[in-house]
Amino acid sequence: MLDFGATDDPLHGQQEGAYFHGCYRKYCYLPLYCFCGTVPLWAELRDGKRDASKGTVEALKKIIAALRKRFGRKVRIIVRGDSGFAREEIMSWCEQHNIYYCFGLAGNDRLVCHLEKSFSGLHEAIDSATQEIPCRGFEDFEYRTLKSWTQTRRVVGKAEVLNKGDNPRFIVTNLPAASFQEDRPGRFEAAKLYEQFYCARGDMENRIKEEQLDLFADRTSTHWMASNQLRLWFSAFAHLILSVLRAEVLKKVQP
Repeated sequence: MLDFGATDDPLHGQQEGAYFHGCYRKYCYLPLYCFCGTVPLWAELRDGKRDASKGTVEALKKIIAALRKRFGRKVRIIVRGDSGFAREEIMSWCEQHNIYYCFGLAGNDRLVCHLEKSFSGLHEAIDSATQEIPCRGFEDFEYRTLKSWTQTRRVVGKAEVLNKGDNPRFIVTNLPAASFQEDRPGRFEAAKLYEQFYCARGDMENRIKEEQLDLFADRTSTHWMASNQLRLWFSAFAHLILSVLRAEVLKKVQP
């Protein structure tokens, strides 16, 4: 399981590659991370003048080659990420190289139309007092964008009603709804895929916080990006050492 994520690294001087990022509303770097569980596999320092997913395919090429060299070509690899990674380039590359993916998908009017029936049913149940807020339902359907996608893909939509109103959410994946033959039955059905599988990627955000808050990955205060990249790698190496310590040493300690 490869979890990709990008985050902001605020800058406070005239460092090389310092740009104002409209989303974060600050001058920052935009490092790209990849974790396999608690193990950091990728930590790339990038300037903030780019799409959050930029460089993901290049990272995957190196990571996948290393994984298959070590574990064999039959190892099943799944890539997860938020909606910033639901890009045609990334999904097409995964499909061409027998890699599975599960990404968040930004909503639009066409996608929301697929949830109209679910939302109507939820509101009727709420009005008849047979359902309480918050409540949710899921739809599994095929979808293709008007221009950017080269093929139709599986999309799971979550129709959720909160106190503040309707909250539609979507993910796109090439994981089979029927799951794999040797896997748990129903593991990738719509509700489980969204709530138990996709949402679990949120734990990766904790790994990024550990990098930045505990291991000084945000100490990118030198002038040059090369030296700041070296500092980022030092933090990633420290995280790797701690991960091994937790997995191999602390498990032997008696409570």
